[in-house]
Amino acid sequence: MESLKLGGMLHDRKIESTPEYMRKLFIMPDSSDRFVEFGVHLLDMIHDFFKEKGGIHSSISMEDLAKIFCNIEMPSQPQLIRDVLDEIKNNIIKHSVKVANPYYIGHMTSAIPYFMILLEMIAVSLNQNQVKIESAKASSFVEREFLCWIHQLIYRNSTEFYKKHIQNPKIALGNITSDGTVANLTALILAMAKAFPPDRKGFRGVRVEGLARALDHYGYRQALFLVSKRGHYSICKAGTILGVGEQGIIRVPVQPCINKIDINKLQCIVHKIRKEDKAVGLPTKFVALVGIAGTTETGNIDDLEALSEIARDLGAHFHVDAAWGGGALLMDGARDMMKGIEKADSVTMDAHKLLYAPNSMGICVFKDIDDSRNLYHTSNYIIREGSVDLGRFTMEGSRSFSCLKPWAAVKIIGRHGYKLIFDHARELQKTFVEFIERDTLFELMNKPELFIINYRFVPEEFRTLLKSLMKNPRRNSDRITAINKVINALNIELHKTIRDHDMSFVSRTRLESTRYAPRKIVVLRAITINPNTERYMLRQILNEHRNMGIRLWNGMKKTCQETMGILAAAS
Repeated sequence: MESLKLGGMLHDRKIESTPEYMRKLFIMPDSSDRFVEFGVHLLDMIHDFFKEKGGIHSSISMEDLAKIFCNIEMPSQPQLIRDVLDEIKNNIIKHSVKVANPYYIGHMTSAIPYFMILLEMIAVSLNQNQVKIESAKASSFVEREFLCWIHQLIYRNSTEFYKKHIQNPKIALGNITSDGTVANLTALILAMAKAFPPDRKGFRGVRVEGLARALDHYGYRQALFLVSKRGHYSICKAGTILGVGEQGIIRVPVQPCINKIDINKLQCIVHKIRKEDKAVGLPTKFVALVGIAGTTETGNIDDLEALSEIARDLGAHFHVDAAWGGGALLMDGARDMMKGIEKADSVTMDAHKLLYAPNSMGICVFKDIDDSRNLYHTSNYIIREGSVDLGRFTMEGSRSFSCLKPWAAVKIIGRHGYKLIFDHARELQKTFVEFIERDTLFELMNKPELFIINYRFVPEEFRTLLKSLMKNPRRNSDRITAINKVINALNIELHKTIRDHDMSFVSRTRLESTRYAPRKIVVLRAITINPNTERYMLRQILNEHRNMGIRLWNGMKKTCQETMGILAAAS
């Protein structure tokens, strides 16, 4: 029945639930007209969302959103597609975040090329399952080709090497994963398998016999992973899954402001552990040392060259988490910034970050192609031994054809196109840093490398006072701590105000690695990767934050007696 509008009231269209109707939902219409009608309706909805004026977030409250989506019972009767699309438009699209807005510079999620919508439609309509060649024929070959491109971008082996292995079903140059977390997990599972392999004494490997048996067999007291304090939280997740726990992930301090792993402190930690080993009488197995090429909070790159040497000395798998920075290898000068990445045993990166693909897709590549055999597994009904299925080398089972999107993007944008995008991002980074450093009410809190800027609002009287107190930080420690406590509270309120005002957006984090270390400092976090963001927009954003900060500080000064007491005591 068609929808009828009678007497100003919309009468619900009813559908008769029959086997014939159910079958029709799974069959492409004979005529494209009906299908195109829904497609045009859908694209109009998306287009309207992008062109809609107003804030980045809708004004609806969390409580009101909860009321919209509070139906306890699953719908029993079918509804017309158009009706459901209208509900999506009014209740979901209307209240979604405009992450493509050029004033939205707070997260790694940004604008994507419009053609990604078409690629998503293709991937969904084909519905390939990458675990098995029988459900992913051409797409399996596409995935291997894309992994070859990424492997070559990082390791730069010979043309003969890639000709031999690009479509070699006996090994895997790497894995496509659902996201960066699974990509990192894949690399560390591989590291664990290499650390405790099968041997001729009857041990069948850690994958078969488990960690406790592996430690006992090889005579180790513990297994540890090493990463900096800027390491992504997925590394700790991997620790819980692999059985070493979060305590088995040793977080090494970073250099203040630089946010790169402190090599000296790393070596001190290793020395201390080995001293404990000697006292106990059993050694520690360092399973993996993780370097970071683009920390998620600060965008900085570890000294990968030095870490590769330390990993070799430790006998540890050297993994580089380049989930954020990996795509930037397409940028001029990035190879020098990430010197040593080619020495990593494994590297992860995210297509949904600097390759500008939609959420989400991770990539993990292996330097030694034989390492993929440490992930090998089979099943009688799907990924049989001797098959050519991609799923034999992946931790995940069923996977979508997400690789289509970055594969096509590399073709449509090209390496030169990516360089232009990154040139723009670098120029925005440079511009925003200059704006911050010239403004007496803002303080730059990191040394940006890959498009992430940390900064905070600091009242002018505090800025002058802190500069004086930091000349003798030990003597003035209590005052420095007290002032930063107030500035932290001020920036938390500033961030909330920015979010409520909703005309721009930056994120917020707390760092122990600023010039005020070891105090934890609240900082605002801006990311300059949106190709549609312009220089004047950054000026508008900072001016907006400046005016908000001044108003907030004027309000706080009237009630913050502690603050005024500090100022009075200092003077």
